[in-house]
Amino acid sequence: YWGASGLAGVWAESNTREAIYEAFRRKETFSTSGPHIKVRFFGGFDFDEDMLMNNPVSQAYERGVPMGGDLTAAAGRVPGFLVWAGRDPDSAPLDRLQIVKGWVENGEAKEQVFDVACSNGARVNALDHRCPDNGATVDLETCAISENLGASQIMTLWTDPTFDPEQRAFYYLRVLENPKCRWSTWDAIRAGVAPNPTMHATIQDRAWTSPIWYRPDA
Repeated sequence: YWGASGLAGVWAESNTREAIYEAFRRKETFSTSGPHIKVRFFGGFDFDEDMLMNNPVSQAYERGVPMGGDLTAAAGRVPGFLVWAGRDPDSAPLDRLQIVKGWVENGEAKEQVFDVACSNGARVNALDHRCPDNGATVDLETCAISENLGASQIMTLWTDPTFDPEQRAFYYLRVLENPKCRWSTWDAIRAGVAPNPTMHATIQDRAWTSPIWYRPDA
């Protein structure tokens, strides 16, 4: 209802039917709400900040698991998650990266969203785990966006401040763009009429990955 389309992507070793289906089978997949956003998501117990400066993707494959993988417990250790996203050059800049965590507690499904990296050098608030608003705006008369706010790519290494080594959990990466006009607002501008007041005038397109599952008893 709110968006116009969606895309699915895989990280395959080559652009062949066999390689693409192998990526499906290992669940190294992601989706977007339309733009060609690229995302990488890895988890492991041997990640460190130095990885961010030296072939992070190659090191992450060697030291951990990609999206769609399982992380088994390592005694006394907390996993790290390497996250990266690159914008679609034909769409809006990136606003923030989030990790969504899910688990079951006392028979009830739980979920928590953590902002883990912000655009424009902003820092995540340690109390509510949220990025500040980066100030990006949309001109509803022309659909012009704030090109000087947001990021072309964002990368960081994150650890879960609520991690329980005895609790099964899943984590997936979500990427948010800066806001831009929805298709219905573009249509209204082209038609020379006011946007439909019952619909959102703007949208924040996004991408999200397959989860990584933490299994303490696997």
